[in-house]
Amino acid sequence: MAIKIIIVLLFVGVLLSLSSGLYFLLKDFGRKESDRLRMALGIRIVLAAALLGAVYYGFSSGELRSQAPWDKRLHSSQGSVQDGN
Repeated sequence: MAIKIIIVLLFVGVLLSLSSGLYFLLKDFGRKESDRLRMALGIRIVLAAALLGAVYYGFSSGELRSQAPWDKRLHSSQGSVQDGN
């Protein structure tokens, strides 16, 4: 359960960094000394990498699992793959 909270917090952080980058892009247009946009991009890259790492850890540890319909069909408890024909 903790990994899901971490993933949601990282996702919210990426969205906040994205919105702050847009704000800095609009406000600092034409300023040459401002590095706020570049800093927001760096933070977003770090948060996105941490988000991917958290998702990978969740799947590899078994705390997260796929609930996609095609995944259920391929990994059914019956042990056989059903044909669409």
